[in-house]
Amino acid sequence: MATAVSRFTPTQSERLRSFVLPREHGAWGMLLIPLMTGAAVAFASGHAVLPLVLFVTAAISIFALRTPVEAWSGVSALRPTTSAERRVVRFSIFAYAAVATFAVCWLLIREKSLGLIFIGTAVAIVFGLQASLKRIGRPARTASQLVGAIGLTSTAAGAYYVVTGTLGWQAFVLWALNWIFAANQIHFVQLRIRGARAAGLREKFAQGRGFLLAEAFTVFLLAMAWGVSLLPGLAALAFAPVLLRGLYWFFVGDKPLVIRRLGFTELAHALAFGVLLILSFQL
Repeated sequence: MATAVSRFTPTQSERLRSFVLPREHGAWGMLLIPLMTGAAVAFASGHAVLPLVLFVTAAISIFALRTPVEAWSGVSALRPTTSAERRVVRFSIFAYAAVATFAVCWLLIREKSLGLIFIGTAVAIVFGLQASLKRIGRPARTASQLVGAIGLTSTAAGAYYVVTGTLGWQAFVLWALNWIFAANQIHFVQLRIRGARAAGLREKFAQGRGFLLAEAFTVFLLAMAWGVSLLPGLAALAFAPVLLRGLYWFFVGDKPLVIRRLGFTELAHALAFGVLLILSFQL
């Protein structure tokens, strides 16, 4: 794919890459951080390296496949308009699908990881719903992102399953925890964009009441899960940095919104969450 793209001018190549490689940097984090946490927690009781490598290959290929498929189907805002662009999109779809099919078939046939059928079916339904929400446009943007995050964070359950061979409660707890964290990030980024010109606590509270309620509900869910022994008490500490940064925004003085900086800080929070979550299950 990279070779095909490199034959064009820099401007053409940049446009063609947008048909081939996912552009949502935050989505990469929502895919890879859960995968990392699921695999790391799983290695405490399992050591299946090859299935994990194949699962990583399949997950990244399927994730990347969405970009050319959405461009070809018209769901994406960026659509191929020339024969060269259509060729690159078709080749990308074929290449990603071939790699994903090989990895998934090996896992299902050779490794007997049949539980992936359940996870895959759930993810397919979720991404189908997300595609429908995307067609609505801007009013459904946040809902679309939240639904899509359910599919992306499924890598936590998948990685845990292929390493341990068990699709039990811990796999789904890891999936849920990673989705809750991703939902918090999505809400916070949207709040920062909406409240970019909010001055003072009163205006910020008017913009962020829903976000504060979501944070309070997150704390409630974590406490309930800990109370019924679904997760270790230390796991709640993994959420502390993002919960506190959400509260901090309401009281900090007015600062200009710098999207690039916000992206880097949220990436740092995601990495910290992943490490803390892993440690909470290991200690």
